[in-house]
Amino acid sequence: MSNCDCHVEASTGQERKTLWIALALNAGMAVIGGAVGWWAQSAGLLADALDMLSDASAYAIGLVAIGRSLRFKGNAALFSGSLLLVLGLGLLIEVGRRVVVGAEPVSSWMIATALLSLAVNLSVLRLLAPLRSGEVHLRATWIFTRADVVANVGVITAGVLVLATRTPYPDFIIGVLIGLYVIREAVEIIREALRVRSAQIQSSPRSD
Repeated sequence: MSNCDCHVEASTGQERKTLWIALALNAGMAVIGGAVGWWAQSAGLLADALDMLSDASAYAIGLVAIGRSLRFKGNAALFSGSLLLVLGLGLLIEVGRRVVVGAEPVSSWMIATALLSLAVNLSVLRLLAPLRSGEVHLRATWIFTRADVVANVGVITAGVLVLATRTPYPDFIIGVLIGLYVIREAVEIIREALRVRSAQIQSSPRSD
């Protein structure tokens, strides 16, 4: 029994189940948050939805990477980080556009939707906790969700300030802050992925 792969198979199965649940929850909230954010003219909610969409992509890549080589996992994490970086930069551009053309975010929908997203993300974060000390592509999924929780709290705060001040600027500000936070998390993932790839290349035997 000591030579069987039962433990490896069980671990892989649990990882796959965990990522599937996280994928479904984040994809669902990305659709809901994006739709409400567009209707409510909230840059913060749109930012949150894009962040959760990037999470769903990361979980999908994590599912594909399970059981693959270390190099593949590093590449998967690199792709995830690059995607998140692009979304973060795109978010900053969208916020700038809204500042120029104007917007009237609906604070009540901002708060309600962000609270729902927060509940989902806290559940996913708890679900992903065992993967926090896992391999690079799995650690990336935990980092994504950690960023989401911070973004949710920011959107809730912005919604309260929009309601109190009757101006859209708190929504613009949180959109920018989420964008910058997303970019920082993306850079963290990319750096770790590159480190893993470099270590893998150095440890690989060279052929003559």
